[in-house]
Amino acid sequence: MDPAREAGRARLADFMQAAGRYAAERNFVRPGHDNVARISPWVQKRLLLESEVVAGVRAQWTFPATEKFIQEVYWRTYWKGWLEQSPAAWVRWTQAVPRLRDTLRGERRKAWEAACAGRAGIAGFDAWALELVGTGYLHNHARMWFASIWVFTLRLPWELGAAFFYEHLLDGDAASNTLSWRWVAGLQTAGKTYVARADNIAHYTEGRFSPETGQLATESFAIAEEPLPKAEAWMEDGLWTASEAGTGVGRTGLWLHPEDLAVELGELSGEKFAAVNAVWPKGIAARAGWGERVTGWTQRALEDGAVRAGAHFHAEVTQGVSDDLAADLVVWARIHNVRRVVAYRPFIGPWLDEGLAIERALAAAGVVVSWRRRAWDTQLFPHARRGYFPFWERVKKSLARPE
Repeated sequence: MDPAREAGRARLADFMQAAGRYAAERNFVRPGHDNVARISPWVQKRLLLESEVVAGVRAQWTFPATEKFIQEVYWRTYWKGWLEQSPAAWVRWTQAVPRLRDTLRGERRKAWEAACAGRAGIAGFDAWALELVGTGYLHNHARMWFASIWVFTLRLPWELGAAFFYEHLLDGDAASNTLSWRWVAGLQTAGKTYVARADNIAHYTEGRFSPETGQLATESFAIAEEPLPKAEAWMEDGLWTASEAGTGVGRTGLWLHPEDLAVELGELSGEKFAAVNAVWPKGIAARAGWGERVTGWTQRALEDGAVRAGAHFHAEVTQGVSDDLAADLVVWARIHNVRRVVAYRPFIGPWLDEGLAIERALAAAGVVVSWRRRAWDTQLFPHARRGYFPFWERVKKSLARPE
């Protein structure tokens, strides 16, 4: 897959022709996956915007014909909004992964290593592990089956399964990945687990994979955790707002990062930037746990976004790799006489850690950082406090109204 906006637009255009069949065919896991959109890597990097995906589908199809597909677009937004309001779920996961890797012993460790290598001996599961590592993609239904087998059949820690996905998925998203694994394990919605069935796998793979009777767990089991801290109210946290801090203080620069790579569209498109910084922080892949494929794809996506940003804003673009991005951004700001840096605020996850380090370093150097949010997020995130379907019903009312 080409990590460029135009490649994502082409993939979306191809899918548009068959979007009306999505609801009927989306659960079938077929070679090539032509029955689903496969645009998630571009959406995750915001090479494609959620708003343009929804608008494009609605322009060609009626809402009832494409409701299921549109619903999937909003699932990603829901997960992001939920995690922004419950960041402790992310912190717990990041702390658990290295601890579990260090303490897993004996047969459980062998089972973990075999599962990651596609040697668990379970039809379908092994093929999906190899497909994930080999391509960076896995059909959503296969992801659910895989996670369920990992947790309830192999009895492996869900945290390590989420880490395996996050290492290899090109659309790996801190919120969607972590919270989907929590959902399968019965933590995200209390008492709600997902147990993969052999007959379901056989049906939706059209007989390509048919686990033997007794190979899969038929029941889930409870996984305990301490309750997550209550989320802060939306308006009590200034970081939720689209900040205009520093307006008028002098020359402005743009920090471009891989969680929003279509800055020429939307809220920032009318800004005047003297310079654009799209430098890659050298250690982020190791800190995040990304594999080579994910790292390379993301770096190339950042390069694509930088070219478009430079052309749109007629600004000098700084690229490359930095050992200390925060410190180098201070130097960059001095070189370009930048007194204010604007960026879309990264979401909970590795890029937010980078962003907050950058903010501290720039503030110490007397440079103002203005975090911005897209209207899509500002409008939708506050409603992601309960389950998905109350969230979706609110969205649906606005989408289903007559044109």
